[in-house]
Amino acid sequence: MPSYSGVWTLPAQMQAEAAGTWPKPPILGGLWTWGMNYSGQLGLNNIVLRSSPVQVGSLTTWTELSGGYDHALAIKDSTLWSWGGNASGQLGLNNVVSRSSPVQVGALTTWAQIAAGVNCCVAVKTDGTIWSWGSNASGRLGLNNVVNYSSPKQIGALTTWSQVSAGRYHALSIKTDGSLWAWGRASSGQLGSNSVVYQSSPVQIGSLTTWSQIAAGGNQSAAIKTDGTLWTWGSNNVGQLGANSAANSSSPVQVGALTTWSKIAMGRFHCLASKTDGTLWAWGRNQYGQLGINSVVYQSSPVQVGALTTWSKVAAGDGQSIVIKTDGTLWSWGYNLRGALGLNNTAMGSSPVQVGALASWAKLPKMSESSASMAIKT
Repeated sequence: MPSYSGVWTLPAQMQAEAAGTWPKPPILGGLWTWGMNYSGQLGLNNIVLRSSPVQVGSLTTWTELSGGYDHALAIKDSTLWSWGGNASGQLGLNNVVSRSSPVQVGALTTWAQIAAGVNCCVAVKTDGTIWSWGSNASGRLGLNNVVNYSSPKQIGALTTWSQVSAGRYHALSIKTDGSLWAWGRASSGQLGSNSVVYQSSPVQIGSLTTWSQIAAGGNQSAAIKTDGTLWTWGSNNVGQLGANSAANSSSPVQVGALTTWSKIAMGRFHCLASKTDGTLWAWGRNQYGQLGINSVVYQSSPVQVGALTTWSKVAAGDGQSIVIKTDGTLWSWGYNLRGALGLNNTAMGSSPVQVGALASWAKLPKMSESSASMAIKT
């Protein structure tokens, strides 16, 4: 029998998959929305408030979603769709007409990442270019001016953009080299540039190239580094930076000393984060119970939500918190006067409550300023 004395190694793809670095296939599923709907931001072809999840159309090929203040974005088959309020051209349809059901933005099939803020949007294409449109007050579009645009405009000419997140009047982005960039309003230090000077084009935050995740909130920002540390900056009037103080910070400050942070979501005034052990933590404003700790006491440093170790995906909105567990169930708590918790009522909740009984929820949006909620179900 022939023998083999060499060293056998896994093929490149198998090695990458084992290390978790091989690109995973996108989540394909139906899009569901609920909550505030005065501008048609639920995409249901009406302006009726819904207090439980309703499917948007019948398609099951949605892969990305983001909720803005009164509008929404989603990607399916790499095409871009928008709906809701459009007073500043934030739908990207080259007009200011609001829409109550999804409308395709252009005809391109190269959209990869999206983020909706207050009357504005930012997105990354598969070629690594970055685009923005809508309201440009405070320079939040990053186009080196303060002119509104009702259709997507490219920010610079680089093809190295990877992630985007939009806050109230500012935006964050990470490049493929791991560097962190920001632009827009800086009145509370939310750009992390060690100043309160507004920036109408992207400015690098420090010189590090170890940033892996970003989350822009109302007037604050958060990010996780590749070493698992968590950093925040910006407005801190209700403890939303998790730094055990109420002082604003115009540059990134580490939250504690742990290196086990996994996922991060910034709402308007509160923050949710999960650790690698599956535990869930929250801090910031808590007047509606949005921290999920069975009280309405504000917290200026991370507090664990219950004792479970099965939390997987997190999303924080205007006053609501939406989380998916590892078993695919959906849970919510916080502000609910407009049905944003999806529990078929308008009662506030200060601890996690399951939304329905299904275990097929797969993806949550970036929605820091949204009073509507949304999710993708497989």
